[in-house]
Amino acid sequence: MAESEGRRETVTVGGGCFWCTEAVLSELRGVRSVLPGYAGGNVPNPSYESVCTGRTGHAEVVEVEFDPSQIPLADLLKVFFATHDPTTLNRQGADVGTQYRSIILYRTPEQRATAEAEAKAAAELWEAPVVTKIEPFSAFYPAEEYHRRYFERNPGQGYCRAVIAPKVVKFRKEFAARLRSAPPAAGR
Repeated sequence: MAESEGRRETVTVGGGCFWCTEAVLSELRGVRSVLPGYAGGNVPNPSYESVCTGRTGHAEVVEVEFDPSQIPLADLLKVFFATHDPTTLNRQGADVGTQYRSIILYRTPEQRATAEAEAKAAAELWEAPVVTKIEPFSAFYPAEEYHRRYFERNPGQGYCRAVIAPKVVKFRKEFAARLRSAPPAAGR
């Protein structure tokens, strides 16, 4: 089945900095689009600056549209759990605050069950308690345009070189069989 055909499903996940999560998940075969944004908080239409304060309740997340016939949600979440540390509460590396929490926002009971099963499996992989929040989806607010495809457009930027590039290299090695052959569609 061609990438332009097939079913569509959407899940929203946060694994720390949305630049990192977008860079990794956008390379998976079956992923149609990855859009960075904010979710899980209580302020409508937040800005990056307001989310960075930690007072909006939002996490940096990505909204992932994918074809479950090409990449089932369980497989997508295996990559998600393997490419960030789901055992650290409200932080990823040097990024600290509730906006960097590990979170899965599900849209259906089936997504919730899959997320819970994959979190349990990830705990065995990490050999530590997984603190990823698994919560019902309520709203997603797209990030400002300059955040979209950030790593792709800014590979020489310090954070990209020091944090994202090594993560992408490791991901490509570990999940080579799951990589797409062509770049995904840009975020909406």
